Amino acid sequence: MNFLLVLPILLPLLTAATCLLVRRSRRAQRAVALVGSSGLLIVGIMLVSTVMRQDVIAVQISGWIAPFGITLIADRLSAAMIAITGVVALCTIVYSIGSIDRRREFFSFYPLVFTLLMGVCGSFLTGDIFDLYVWFEVMLMSSFVLLTLGGERGQLEGSIKYVTLNLLSSAIFLTALGLLYGLVGTLNMAHLALRIENVPPEQQGMISAVGMLLLVAFGIKAGIFPLFFWLPASYHTPPAAVSALFAALLTKVGVYSIFRIYTLIFVTDVMHTHVLLLWASGSTMLVGVLGALIQRELRRTLSFLIISHIGFMLIGVGLLSILGSTRWAELPSDSLRRGAVLLGLAGAIFYLFHHIVVKSALFFLAGVIERLEGTDRLGELGGFATRHGALAVLFFVPAFALAGIPPLSGFVAKYALVSASIRADQGVLAGVALVAGLLILLVMARVWVLIFWGEPKEQSDTARRRSDVVRLPLMIGPPIALAVISVAMGLFAGQVFRYAERAAEQLLDPSAYISAVFSGDTNVMHDELRGTDRGTP
Repeated sequence: MNFLLVLPILLPLLTAATCLLVRRSRRAQRAVALVGSSGLLIVGIMLVSTVMRQDVIAVQISGWIAPFGITLIADRLSAAMIAITGVVALCTIVYSIGSIDRRREFFSFYPLVFTLLMGVCGSFLTGDIFDLYVWFEVMLMSSFVLLTLGGERGQLEGSIKYVTLNLLSSAIFLTALGLLYGLVGTLNMAHLALRIENVPPEQQGMISAVGMLLLVAFGIKAGIFPLFFWLPASYHTPPAAVSALFAALLTKVGVYSIFRIYTLIFVTDVMHTHVLLLWASGSTMLVGVLGALIQRELRRTLSFLIISHIGFMLIGVGLLSILGSTRWAELPSDSLRRGAVLLGLAGAIFYLFHHIVVKSALFFLAGVIERLEGTDRLGELGGFATRHGALAVLFFVPAFALAGIPPLSGFVAKYALVSASIRADQGVLAGVALVAGLLILLVMARVWVLIFWGEPKEQSDTARRRSDVVRLPLMIGPPIALAVISVAMGLFAGQVFRYAERAAEQLLDPSAYISAVFSGDTNVMHDELRGTDRGTP
């Protein structure tokens, strides 16, 4: 069971290394990549099954007890993120086999993808905030190379903005970690959750500063307002397979980090980080969708919509601001505030799951359209449904799931978040969410009409040549699978939401998380709860 926590990191690493060993053979690289991504999906499903039985599992690498060693830990949220990462990984590899050119394959495309996946899985499973920084850097290095692989002018221009702002985020993150270690003497997240309560009053100002620095660092990674400018400048430039992988996972690691850190370590709102998250969520929702309204290219439109949907996800953590200095677990079980916070965070987790599936499907389909028509400029498309009616239906499902049309998955998530905002007396935020949701519907309706309705545009010779050689089954299969998952999430929304609600309860009451980390040395936990100082690790 403990080895199961290592596999999501070990499998991508071994797959990347094996792909490098057989890099002279395209067929061998593809076969290894398919096996590795399938294995990651299987491990993710096994991890979800395990945490559903045991709630939280943890392992201390090399036998060093926490907080001195490296901790890997999985609860319901992190296990589900590993499983969804496996789904996206398998879909990306299948799609890449049908779309990535020979030159990129020979220049280590598959090893880079799996190095990126290793960083993503490490971020979801780590129990140490410094290791989170390390996994962020692994993701940054591999994603930067994937972004520039091919050397096209648009890629290089977008990559400069991408890497500059993400390096700034890394510098801020590392600075915050140095300050945090100097103040508290540990970087194990469960240990931080215990020690940060005992920080002397004269150091509370510095703790607040660290909380703000981390919020900026994670905010850049997640693409929240006003720190999002790198995202729409870069996500549309690489091949569609890479865009889909980035859209599904990279910003979600930043969102996951905000969920984890601001429910486990910086819990109460004494430093006003949760209030800032509440304001940022509303601003991010509106700015993202307004940017999407004026775009003339499909992938740029989808990139701006990522920003808007990040805003919806932040509502769940922002609603913790209504608790003030009171902890969620301290409230009576029938408290309205307690219920509103739980509903909001569960809705945000549901939204996170839904968005990964739907957004990757849309980027995959954008790549199919671009390959068939030779462009993704909305003004140069039209009448696509007359030539590819099945593709029009397939695009409709994730597009309007993204817009929140019932009974698709997006409706359930948006309904939960708006209901939670109203229960928390955040009527303005609920109104902003509803307006943003209507604008997203308008954007997706406009995109669908411009691409699929109207008079068919004449295909260029280049487009005809591309459509003759495209491996449609391999490129269409992944978005079909993801569309089916999205529909299933809507049809079985009750079961999915109950899982999200249980995951939210684990975040809001982290006692099981902390106990799992210190199961090998309960004296550490007991001493910290009594306020005893056992020395700086």
